[in-house]
Amino acid sequence: MATDLCKRHKVSINGQQVKPSRDVMVGQVIVVRKEGVCWQYRVLKCIDKRVGAQVAKDCCEDITPEEEKNKLVLIRGGWVPRRAKGEGRPTKKERREIERVLGL
Repeated sequence: MATDLCKRHKVSINGQQVKPSRDVMVGQVIVVRKEGVCWQYRVLKCIDKRVGAQVAKDCCEDITPEEEKNKLVLIRGGWVPRRAKGEGRPTKKERREIERVLGL
């Protein structure tokens, strides 16, 4: 899954898009855009081999702002602007109105 996200340019380290083979160092901030939310993690320590999820969880710190986490609640809550079938894409004016309502 991580490789796929890197190839689709959804992962960045310190603001730069990365390839799946990129090494990370302690202190770097990794940003992952997934499910409409920008998740942010700080690397606390590096590991040399594959480990279980519990050990890997101790190697990073979730620094995602609360506003981003609240977006996920809104998205998963089911309120997503939908258009009636056959209406096509929203116009620029409609898109701006949708963004204003969502607070984007």
